[in-house]
This record gives sequence, structure tokens and C-alpha cells, in this order.
Amino acid sequence: MTDERATERATERALAERGKAVDAALLSIEKQFGRGAIMKLGSSERQAVDSIPTGSIALDLALGVGGIPRGRITEIFGPESSGKTTVCQHVLAEAQQRGGVVAFIDVEHALDPGYARACGVNVDELLVSQPDTGEQALEITETLIRSGGIDCVVVDSVAALVPRAEIEGEMGDSFVGIQARLMSQALRKLTGAVSRSNTALVFTNQLREKIGVMFGNPETTPGGRALKFYASVRLDIRRVETIKTGT
Repeated sequence: MTDERATERATERALAERGKAVDAALLSIEKQFGRGAIMKLGSSERQAVDSIPTGSIALDLALGVGGIPRGRITEIFGPESSGKTTVCQHVLAEAQQRGGVVAFIDVEHALDPGYARACGVNVDELLVSQPDTGEQALEITETLIRSGGIDCVVVDSVAALVPRAEIEGEMGDSFVGIQARLMSQALRKLTGAVSRSNTALVFTNQLREKIGVMFGNPETTPGGRALKFYASVRLDIRRVETIKTGT
């Protein structure tokens, strides 16, 4: 019995020492990086994810949080004319109706102010940028997000984010993986800023076909794998049918 008690006391002392060591480490981390840098998950109540409605009740319910989540990255991809930009413009309109400031990075240089207005966007207050290169588009996006005053930023589209080296090169030059590298670097920088600023960052993307795929889905999205990993939500938008009136 004496040996068992001695063992129990030794174990208790070891656990107490480990607890003190962990507490000291936590204090050191908070002192260096600020309060809230690390915490126990159960030490505070869970907070609901803030979101911006999409304008579609069914889609908001399917997303589970009531819309496009804020403080997160969202990718909306699909074939041509499937409604990707339309969904984004409805999100921008909903954010504006709630008093938010929104921005549209028109990488494709195809924004139609009339259609945006028809979707409910206040085009007079909409911040619009039509960058010349992919680097410029992502730097503008980062600056807007880090300002802390933007509620939603839409980048339309990833496929049109052409790196500067490719623009300055000759037709036919090979630039393997350069766009994927650009996206990977940008997303590493943007993810933390998006979370801190509680901005909803939305990327639209196109579809491409994988070469030589005999079985399985041959569809893929350009821009590398980084966006797939960093995006909290990925929406695959498809056109089901065309609604015609008077026929």
C-alpha cells in the first residue's frame, strides 16, 4: 500500500508540474502575441458564423450558415453562362442593403453596370477595379481586405488572373505552373487577413477539361490546388434549363 501511495503522489506531482508548465507556456504566448492567441476550445461560447445572404432562400439553407460566410474564402465555379457572376452580384447587393461596403475586382473586364443594377447592386457605391495583371488584382484585393472596412470582395475570375510574366512574354511561350504559384502565394497571405477583417472573399472560377481522362470526372478548375484547400465553401453552379416566356 505504501508503494502504491508513493506512486500516486509521484504521478500527481508530475501532473501538477506539467499543468504549471502548460500555464506558463500559455502566458508566454499571450504576452508575445496578445490575448486570444491561444485558448481552450471550451473556454468560450461558440459563436455563429456571420454570413451574407445570397438572395436565394434555398441556397442559404443549403449553405448551412444562411449565406456566404464572412471571414472565409468562397469559390464559385461552373461552366460558362451558368450564373456565377449573377450569384456574386446578388451577394454584393445583399451586403450593400445591410450598410456594407463592397468591391468587385473585374479581372475579366466584363462587368455590365446595367445588369448589376438589375440584380440590386448600388453601382454608384460599388468599388470596381479592372487590373492589368494577376499580381495587381491580388495586391488590390489584399489592400482592400487589410483596410478592415470592406464587407465583401468578389474576384471575377481566377481563370483570368494572368501573371505579369505571361503578359510580358510572347505568344506561345510556356509558363508551366506560374498561375498556380501566384494563387498559392496570394492565398497564404490573404487567409489570415480575411479572418481578422471578417470580410467575405469570393472567387469565381471556370471549368477546364483534363486531358486523357477515360474514367471519372474530367472537369477541373484552373489556378492550381491552393484555392480548393483554402476555400471554406465551394459552389458548383450549373444551368438546369432555360426559362422562356410566351412559348
